[in-house]
Amino acid sequence: MSIISWILIGLIMGAIARAVLPGRAAGGWVITLVIGVLGALLGGWLAGALFGVDANDGFFDLATWLWAFLGSLLVLVIWGAVSGRKK
Repeated sequence: MSIISWILIGLIMGAIARAVLPGRAAGGWVITLVIGVLGALLGGWLAGALFGVDANDGFFDLATWLWAFLGSLLVLVIWGAVSGRKK
């Protein structure tokens, strides 16, 4: 899967992760979407590094979307802790 696919998935998963996390996120939607892209890339990397999962099977693979979502949640939680996200 190309980097463009990971960026598109990251934008979508960043928006969904933002909707799942309660409270106000520091930085607004643009920062959230950028963090979502970073989270999707991180999720794909973690899938391969820790569990040997090939998250690059394709754009429509459920595992790809799941790892992108988990990575986006992880990065958004870290961003909220670092930036002092208000509840």
